[in-house]
Amino acid sequence: MSPAAPPKGGPPPDGERSFAVEGPYEFDESLRFVPFGLFDPACRRRPGRLWKAARTPDGPVTLRLERTPGGVGARAWGPGADWALERAPALAGLRDDPSGFAPPPGPLAALARRGRGIRLSRSPWVFDGLAEYVLQQRVTFRDAARAHRRLIEAQAAPAPGPPGLLLPLAPSDWLRLADADLRRAGVDSQRARTLRAAARAARRVDSAFDRDVDAARRLLASVPGCGAWTVEITMGFVGGDADAVPTGDLHLPHQVGRALAGEPGADDARMLELLEPYRGQRGRVQRLIEASGIAAPRYGPRMAPQPIAEI
Repeated sequence: MSPAAPPKGGPPPDGERSFAVEGPYEFDESLRFVPFGLFDPACRRRPGRLWKAARTPDGPVTLRLERTPGGVGARAWGPGADWALERAPALAGLRDDPSGFAPPPGPLAALARRGRGIRLSRSPWVFDGLAEYVLQQRVTFRDAARAHRRLIEAQAAPAPGPPGLLLPLAPSDWLRLADADLRRAGVDSQRARTLRAAARAARRVDSAFDRDVDAARRLLASVPGCGAWTVEITMGFVGGDADAVPTGDLHLPHQVGRALAGEPGADDARMLELLEPYRGQRGRVQRLIEASGIAAPRYGPRMAPQPIAEI
């Protein structure tokens, strides 16, 4: 099995691998939340294919993942190619094993059957993911994604290879940005402080990829300004933690309550009560509910930034 050829006229990749997939596997749904919105300048997703630009300890990289008849093909361009390819299976969700999750008959069992091919993606670029969720603190997803796009486009550092992506901001870029630069992108001073704190701890933050979930959670929680919502949503969507449950979200409790008990008005306490029978897999339950399209969430409140500390 070999990946498809690169676009005509494009440079040849600096490395490629192929990975077999056992059991059901839904490529597109598993990688649905890897891009930061539809217009992420550092990531592009199309049916059966994902391009991601990133930085590695060996240098920048553009990684392409593609669904193939027998699994997933990966190609990479740039000095970080080998580093990224080693970690590509985790990003594709191939290190996640959902086979042991078997809820009793009921609404959740039906969702599990429909979503049996969904795997939890685990990204080696933990700092990048954390920065994206810090941008979402107390604002709409649309506003956070717009700020993210403006900041990357202002930097305009091209990624290697096709298809013309830009690299995400490096920790040094976040530290170099002035308050005025961040304000122009729509980032208030409180989120700016948290982003700088994360950037100063970026090496430790990225090391969470190689730690167990408890150690990774403690590490993220040690970053000033990263409270329960930021830590848990990063653990779930970046760290691939099958038990991560963000509290303090305006939409998730309603979504879980509606899916599991027909209660769209649920709060955090009720959400945790409904998820308790699935402890160890609560994040997977949340992911199945999201994939179902039931009251699809938009993380973060619909308000302008407020000068309050995250709970």
